[in-house]
Amino acid sequence: MNKRRKEKSILGQISNLSHRLVLLLVVPIIISLVLMLFYATKYHNAIERMETATKLQTIVSEEIPESAWNIVSGRQTIPESGIYATIHSVNESIDSITEAASEENSLSLVVARRTMQTLENYVDRIRDNVEAKVPVVESQAVIEEVRGVAALVGSMLDEYITMEINSTAKLSLSLRIGVLFSAVAEVLIILFALWVRNRTVNATASSVRLPIERLEEAAASIAEGSLDTRIADTNVTELRNLTFQINTMADRLQDMMSKSNLDARRLRKAELRTLQAQINPHFLYNTLDAIVWKAEAGEKDEVIQLTSALSDFFRISLSSGADWIPISQEKKHIEGYLKIQQTRYRDILDYEIDIPDEIGDFYVLKLLLQPLVENSLYHGIKTKRGGGTISVCGRREGDFLSFVVKDTGLGMTPEQLSDLKERMRKGQPSVSEGGGGFGLVNVNMRIRLYYNLSDDLSIESGPDGTSVSFRVPLRTREEINENESVSG
Repeated sequence: MNKRRKEKSILGQISNLSHRLVLLLVVPIIISLVLMLFYATKYHNAIERMETATKLQTIVSEEIPESAWNIVSGRQTIPESGIYATIHSVNESIDSITEAASEENSLSLVVARRTMQTLENYVDRIRDNVEAKVPVVESQAVIEEVRGVAALVGSMLDEYITMEINSTAKLSLSLRIGVLFSAVAEVLIILFALWVRNRTVNATASSVRLPIERLEEAAASIAEGSLDTRIADTNVTELRNLTFQINTMADRLQDMMSKSNLDARRLRKAELRTLQAQINPHFLYNTLDAIVWKAEAGEKDEVIQLTSALSDFFRISLSSGADWIPISQEKKHIEGYLKIQQTRYRDILDYEIDIPDEIGDFYVLKLLLQPLVENSLYHGIKTKRGGGTISVCGRREGDFLSFVVKDTGLGMTPEQLSDLKERMRKGQPSVSEGGGGFGLVNVNMRIRLYYNLSDDLSIESGPDGTSVSFRVPLRTREEINENESVSG
């Protein structure tokens, strides 16, 4: 329990630091925003009141006297002029402004409101004169009174606007002072937050620096081969877990290295078995039988050609154990194989090889094309009535070499093609009789292994035959790894 209490979590310390910094920075920001929002609201309300007062000035000073004159002159009736509605609207607006205005600014509005009552009384006299059909000359004096009272209300409103402007100027000054104060406070708080951050970071760094240095030294020692190195326990939670994992890794590393060596030997054996699997003993026996038949028939030239082709085939197949051979040798290898097979299947087999000499000096993994050609022969041409043609094409495409092996044989059904692609994906060749696809899966696995590629062979098959294509990176002799054998 005491050990648990002494443990320090790096994430916990960073979390505490972040909470402190957020508290230090966010709270004054919120206060500043509230303060500015308060002043902005007051400023906006003052502007709206001044705009309303300005509009009222125009209505009282111009529209109401003009409506009163139109009534006296007979141009409009009282209902048509809407003078009472206008006066009532002005009164409501003044009352609204008075409620929102400060006490010192509302005095002019109170006077203006009372004066509006006087103005309404004069309008009542005009109404009475019109109803009594008093001559216009007698009502002109009342019109002058209306204009004078309207001018007085306008001056009261103007006085209010002036006072409101002065108050807004004071408010603006207060806002500037508040913003300046907030800015100074923010700078001071940021400086304080930086001081807290540096102090906390230094404390956190000092608490984890020594354990990390021990981890680095131990990891370097293990990397140099000292598998008996172990790291002392630490009180930092995250590093304690890492320490345990590194110690566990050191415990298991020897077993992993032993297993890796064993896997490497098994892999090499598998590669040797793969090479041996390409040399079909039945192919050898049948070829030797063909040579004997030709010799008995006295076909000397045919015997020489078959023997030479068989010699080239096995010489390149073995290649003194080399993994990589020039494309020119791979081309010669499949030429020898097809020459031999054409002798055996003269009536059903034709072939074409289109690999230009300019790419002959580049290197490829040995036995990439011959298994594909053999697959085309035994699972395509041989099983089709009337035989067909095998074509092999190679091209350089930028930094890649592209190869296509195509036949006009029987082809595969969609189910067979799907099964083959699934076995290629899983790396499961089928060696049972009639299973087919051993060479394709084998080539696909070797391309993945040696070229470190994830793409599978591209296979298209149908009633008109089968096409197998693949692309591998272009390599020269100098680019082959030192631990990989090459053939001259």
